[in-house]
Amino acid sequence: MAENMSLAIDPRSGFCRSNSTFYSKRKPIPLPKNHSLDVTTFISARAHHGKVAFIDAATGRHLTFSELWRAVDSVATCLSDMGIRKGHVVLLLSPNSIFFPIVCLSVMSLGAIITTTNPLNTANEIGKQVADSKPVLAFTIPQLLPKLAGSAIPIVLLEDHLSSQAGEAKIVTTLHQMMKREPSGSRVRDRVNQDDTATLLYSSGTTGASKGVVSSHRNLIAMVQTVINRFSIEVGEKFICTVPMFHIYGLVAFATGLLASGSTVIVLSKFEMHDMLSTIEKYRATYLPLVPPILVAMVNAADQIRKKYDLSSLHSALSGGAPLSKEVIEGFLEKYPNVKILQGYGLTESTGIGASTDSLEESRKYGTAGMLSPSMEAKVVDPDSGKALNVNQTGELRLRGPSVMKGYFSNPEATTSTLDSDGWLRTGDLCYIDEDGFIFIVDRLKELIKYKGYQVPPAELEALLLSHPEILDAAVIP
Repeated sequence: MAENMSLAIDPRSGFCRSNSTFYSKRKPIPLPKNHSLDVTTFISARAHHGKVAFIDAATGRHLTFSELWRAVDSVATCLSDMGIRKGHVVLLLSPNSIFFPIVCLSVMSLGAIITTTNPLNTANEIGKQVADSKPVLAFTIPQLLPKLAGSAIPIVLLEDHLSSQAGEAKIVTTLHQMMKREPSGSRVRDRVNQDDTATLLYSSGTTGASKGVVSSHRNLIAMVQTVINRFSIEVGEKFICTVPMFHIYGLVAFATGLLASGSTVIVLSKFEMHDMLSTIEKYRATYLPLVPPILVAMVNAADQIRKKYDLSSLHSALSGGAPLSKEVIEGFLEKYPNVKILQGYGLTESTGIGASTDSLEESRKYGTAGMLSPSMEAKVVDPDSGKALNVNQTGELRLRGPSVMKGYFSNPEATTSTLDSDGWLRTGDLCYIDEDGFIFIVDRLKELIKYKGYQVPPAELEALLLSHPEILDAAVIP
């Protein structure tokens, strides 16, 4: 059977006619055989020669790998003493910081579940997430305490200085106090399995209101493997962390994945163009993960940027969040000839990367989201008839693989409408897959503009507008 399957798969596109499925052309990634394994243990057990794990761009403070893992152990010991157990939810409300990953890794090592939220959300939006996920503990910074004011959750402060904002808040300790604790080898440990829930990230999903995306330890382990294998990272690589760690892109790259490679992550607490560029220069950063608007801004201001900053250490820019047009890629490569652009495509529901371009040659397939990640399968389905389509036919992208979420948190209806019984995730993205196995995202299914019977993808109009020299950025809505 397996042999017939492999015969039926077109080696060029990865398409199998007999079941209308596209298979990844990348080498499959082996998942650990040990079922009783949490993602924190998986990452900390990986051997590498890295020295410094995190650097705070603003203060220069850094954490070595040994300091990081000791801190994770200490914090996990304290959490265990506070009664945090497997299945408990812990909320993390914080801008990017070198302490963000410590909280995530400590919580997950106990089998407890980390839920993150955007510091820019209103108290009302955060309140909804708290009501839905029912955290037993929250980590935050003094400035954000007012946003948790009505919640009555015990709070751990990520900073030592208490401000006047404490008000009614029930502050139990600070992260620094927890980090000073001697790690205890004898703490109560629940057995954590790869199937257990590790993270609960909120996403508007493929449609509508925000929902909690349930990702397992296996989902995260698969993603860590994908991140490491995607960049055959040499020790000494330095990544600038510009994207928010509360978001799946930031969480899988900076709070988990890259730690397993021994790279150094330089953390910016918020994005500001000048800070990002001067940080690249100061720390001789090599990788710059970003989103398309930052890339567009770097192209438009290239002449001033090159006069002002030395970016010669940079060799790769990693773009995710939306497809880049041919004009933007060519513009970037012309202005920054020594930097290659790599693109990635994914959703919170696919725990990050579902497809990517892993070399400059792949990225030169303009407009592509890349080829399927290792062990990932895809179908392209006609949204009206539900029929699975062939190479170069446009329909909704469906994904299946080891990193696809378990479902939406206590929302069976939303889960059933997004994940079918065979494990296929409906992405809500319109795409086609070409004869070489490259995915081209055309637009969001629900954002298509219907005009006189024609389907007009806003993304195409945006790409066209952005090619005009006088236009800095554009958004097209129905």
